[in-house]
Amino acid sequence: MRRRDLLAGMGTLAAGAALRALAAPEAVAGALAERPLPLGDDFPRKGDFAIPEGITFLNSAYTHPLPVAAAKAVRSHLEIRTSPGVDMWDSGELSKEVKAGFAAMINAKPSEISFIPNTSTGENLVVNALGIAEQASSGINVVTDALHFDGALVHLQALQRDRGLDLRVVMPREWRIEIADLERVVNGKTKLIEVSLVTMYNGFQHDLKAVCELAHAHGAYVYADIIQAAGAVPIDVRATGVDFCAGAGFKWLMSDFGLGFLYAREELLERVVRRSQWGYHSVSAMDTHFLMYDPPGPDFLTWTAGTSAGAHFEVGSNALGALAALGATIPYIRSLGVERIQAHRQPMLRKLHAEMPRLGFTPVTPADSTSPLVTFATRDGARARERLRRAKVNVRVADNYVRFSPSVFNDMADVDRALAALS
Repeated sequence: MRRRDLLAGMGTLAAGAALRALAAPEAVAGALAERPLPLGDDFPRKGDFAIPEGITFLNSAYTHPLPVAAAKAVRSHLEIRTSPGVDMWDSGELSKEVKAGFAAMINAKPSEISFIPNTSTGENLVVNALGIAEQASSGINVVTDALHFDGALVHLQALQRDRGLDLRVVMPREWRIEIADLERVVNGKTKLIEVSLVTMYNGFQHDLKAVCELAHAHGAYVYADIIQAAGAVPIDVRATGVDFCAGAGFKWLMSDFGLGFLYAREELLERVVRRSQWGYHSVSAMDTHFLMYDPPGPDFLTWTAGTSAGAHFEVGSNALGALAALGATIPYIRSLGVERIQAHRQPMLRKLHAEMPRLGFTPVTPADSTSPLVTFATRDGARARERLRRAKVNVRVADNYVRFSPSVFNDMADVDRALAALS
């Protein structure tokens, strides 16, 4: 049996000491990237998760539970970090595999994918890369909508307040953003259109191709927040023509906090994108020329700037625990198929859409939505929260709305328990 076969067969990757006895760091990285989750065509995937008995979890749009195998991968990483051996784990190969897997998921090139710590950082990097703050007083404008992620709206409103940015915010009509309303405020001075592909409040999903066609016809670029979309609805960056998109891994990518992805269209990287930060991830080669036995060089340190998205947007170390989780979850999601995941939850969402109004809740998600969540307005969120808590049903409840977001491990019985709790 080959060493790699043995490691893959261990499943849980055993303990850190056993791993170090068996494998060099690169083999450990490869083992973490194996496909350890049980696969199959059957839904729901309850056995892949460790949700406690008696708990009904319908809140994956808030924070998705880690699959069991992803948690095991994280624990294996922590074993190595807790009891370091002679060799340290080199995460390079696993980083490449995770980027390549995510790129395939959205029909991008791996070189167009950068790691980011969270979605808000991705949005800030894109705005900075386009020089929007510096150009704000020149007459450019940025177009967005009121259903866009509130963290991004804070950023844009701060630029409006502090730099005089012409910020144009389209309001929803019947809880959707109409492309005609975007068309009314986009012009030749528009630099960027920012949207959430799937909105966090009510799950409205933009026609991203139409948004991109509108922007590009006026010489503008499009940034899409995809944290509520990636892993939940099909995304094709080539077909839509989107210029930039970003999302963290802890929602529908089923990973942990601290690591996500920023996509930047390849032809924009050297032509349009301005680097706003630098670090050792920014270079493709680096050499010192002053240490003992160093080769001579024109300066004490020489380097060559990288050309990939990672080189443009990454500067230093990434969250390796979250990377270990993504090494399990990206292959898992791809093996199940995003289209099949989307289809699995539709009957549950349709039932909620049909039954919740009878209980006094007002739907604010468009009836034709196929996004991963459905939201209902209520005047008494506290009462709904207490009823659901007593029934051990985990749903996102705010003061004025209730949001359901079923995933691969949910079934109609989970929906029935939530409805019974609110009846």
